[in-house]
Amino acid sequence: LHDQLEFRGVKLHAVNLGRVTPMHVGLLGTMAQLYLSDLKEKTRRGQLGRALAGKIPGGRAYGYKVVNGRSGEREIVDAEASIVQRIFRECATGKSARAIAKGLNADGIPGPDGREWRDTTIRGQVDRGTGILNNAIYVGRLEWNRCSYVKDPRTGKRVARPNPKTVWEVVSMPELRIISDDDWEAARLQQQNQSHEVRRDDTGNPLN
Repeated sequence: LHDQLEFRGVKLHAVNLGRVTPMHVGLLGTMAQLYLSDLKEKTRRGQLGRALAGKIPGGRAYGYKVVNGRSGEREIVDAEASIVQRIFRECATGKSARAIAKGLNADGIPGPDGREWRDTTIRGQVDRGTGILNNAIYVGRLEWNRCSYVKDPRTGKRVARPNPKTVWEVVSMPELRIISDDDWEAARLQQQNQSHEVRRDDTGNPLN
């Protein structure tokens, strides 16, 4: 903005600085960037502390509700928990996520936040731990720091990048278990059987 105004012969002034010069733009921009980087690291340390203390630093997963007055604590919602169990049982029998979602919608069962069920809500992405079938909290295990989020400087959008298992923080939370280990492993196996590699063009873009 400063460069564009200078090009057009417009002088930019600030109450606390007077005329804004290229030096101000450079120095204050650097200070602002350092502040944001420091804030990001402090936020991450706070989330890590909550996770290690057995508190959930993220949002509310389907099947749970926030415990009033106790930040980071969750308790099971029985009606939603039975739907989670149904999803895992149907997946274990070989049903696709799309077929499971279609069945839930046909039965008039509202999805997370009252929306319709979609296959992506159920299957998510295995490497990022998203989707109902990949959320380890259903077997009483909090897996934190599975992904890092960085901003694409070209688009300004956040991009998720899976982290190696060596940097995950895993905390046992048996009081939040909804499904058995057998159902969890059966769902893992079915996802492997149903997965397929997406072919890409020379630039790396996925092909339809």
